[in-house]
Amino acid sequence: MGLQDRICAGLEAEDGKGKFQQDLWKREAGGGGRTRIIQGQHIEKGGVNFSAVHGPMPETITKALKLPAGHFFATGVSIVLHPVNPMVPIIHMNVRYFEMDNGTWWFGGGIDLTPHYVIPADAQFFHQSLKQVCDKHNDSYYPRFKQWADDYFYVKHRKETRGIGGIFFDRLTAVKEGFTQQNRFDFVQDVGETFLPTYTQLLRNNKDKPYGEQQSNWQRVRRGRYVEFNLVWDKGTRFGLDTNGRTESILMSLPPQANWLYNNQPESGSPEAQTQEWLKKGIDWAEEGS
Repeated sequence: MGLQDRICAGLEAEDGKGKFQQDLWKREAGGGGRTRIIQGQHIEKGGVNFSAVHGPMPETITKALKLPAGHFFATGVSIVLHPVNPMVPIIHMNVRYFEMDNGTWWFGGGIDLTPHYVIPADAQFFHQSLKQVCDKHNDSYYPRFKQWADDYFYVKHRKETRGIGGIFFDRLTAVKEGFTQQNRFDFVQDVGETFLPTYTQLLRNNKDKPYGEQQSNWQRVRRGRYVEFNLVWDKGTRFGLDTNGRTESILMSLPPQANWLYNNQPESGSPEAQTQEWLKKGIDWAEEGS
């Protein structure tokens, strides 16, 4: 909840106009959360959500996670920001903790970036920021979690990545890996704290850049791809719906407007076509000169 408070305060200051509106909600089977939504002059629609839910594990989830029946507790912060200016990227972050009454526990989360227009210098800054926080804790984290993000945030039916990736991790535990619950938690906390300075820098870099109808149209097309991933492939969306979470909070990740144009093909050599070329796995953005 403290992380949610700090991020919301920082985003309000950076936007300069928008203020978060809060909904407190309770889950009938146990727990609840704080949903906060902002609509400002630079952030067209953004959500910063906290939840802590518990209760009997639904059968659909026990099968999907290959876990025995029992009671669960899950808590975390989830963020999606859709900017006004098409030159500013969409960003997503989630940090979470899960446990069951049989002693099973793990941490998960990550941060990924979905630019409407890929700007290599910004992509490099973003990945270097994530590499820095990963390397602080374990030098195997960034290469493992970067690859995991490339594979996870992949729109299979389009054969393209959702954006330029980032880091993604799940089921981080201490079993047979030489970690403790505390140092896993320390890592997840640092991931959460790196969100605000990283995104505010990207916002400052691009929020005042000029754009026109062509760029806005492309932004809505790229938002459409974002919607496709979240509704078709995202496991977090399915977990929330399958555990009878609050629908408005789960679907806050969707943009205010999106377009689907039949067989849309960017003009060869255009900035839109160049961005399309970047939407693939395996690009080493953190490397100097990428």
